[in-house]
Amino acid sequence: MTTAVLSALIRPLVEPRLPDWVEPLWFTSQEEAIELAPRAEIGWFDFTQPEPMVDTVTAATGLKWLNSIYAGLDFLPLDLLRQRGTIVTNGAGINAITIAEYIVMLMLAHAKGYREVVRAQGRHEWLLDSPGKRELLGERVLLFGLGAIGSLVKPRLEAFGMEVVPVRRSGAEGALKPDEWRGELGEFDWVILALPSTPETRHMIGADELAAMKSSAVLVNFARGDVVDQQALVAALEAKSIEAALLDVTDPEPLPEDHPLWQLENAQVTMHLSGRAQTKMFQRSADRFIENLARWHAGEQVAPQMDLALGY
Repeated sequence: MTTAVLSALIRPLVEPRLPDWVEPLWFTSQEEAIELAPRAEIGWFDFTQPEPMVDTVTAATGLKWLNSIYAGLDFLPLDLLRQRGTIVTNGAGINAITIAEYIVMLMLAHAKGYREVVRAQGRHEWLLDSPGKRELLGERVLLFGLGAIGSLVKPRLEAFGMEVVPVRRSGAEGALKPDEWRGELGEFDWVILALPSTPETRHMIGADELAAMKSSAVLVNFARGDVVDQQALVAALEAKSIEAALLDVTDPEPLPEDHPLWQLENAQVTMHLSGRAQTKMFQRSADRFIENLARWHAGEQVAPQMDLALGY
């Protein structure tokens, strides 16, 4: 028998489908998870906050395979997991559809001034003109990240007649290489971040990059908050050196109540809700986990696996 320590939240979707070689141990709290963790060969330790996940993973000294619903697991002790030889499967692609839809929604909402329309409705005020007159047709997009999210964003924006230029190491198919994009920033109307957080990407968009962008450019961050130098971004928004920032992620999260991003009219903060704006996340994750169990038992590779050295 193989012992699997699993969150009770996923139990209704998983338990009836578990193979007979798995002995499941269910936890309903952080305390129970940490108590059971040392017995786990397979673990699914998801919580809504990073700290209990870190503590549980640390306590799981015999863990061979860690599964998670989350795509971004850079907050975990990855070096420790690598030393232990633990395989990690994450939630890459689980929420890609809804996140891609969220990106398009926010871009359209900004272009058409929809936030002001909603506010006017709340005031019972009949507007005589549209507060937003921007069209997506013909505008240029610089897209960082062609993974599960970016590969869905690109065709959706191209359907609106936008030119989408990705950044890729190979530079293939019209993409810019990592050493080329900074010199081209001033040529784009939108800059979309949909790439993982790594030491290389931390603060990749800072004061110099923001200064190089068009005054009408919009920064769209669906990566991680630390990919952008947030202090530099606030300064750029206050000076209106760029038009706006659409931020599903911030640094830190939750954003403190007194943070200036809440007050800036040219910033929209959507509280990391994009991946939660759907109903199938848990079902997709359960299906993937059951499929991976069969692979694990057969000695085949489970997927998608994180590269613990790269952090994604």
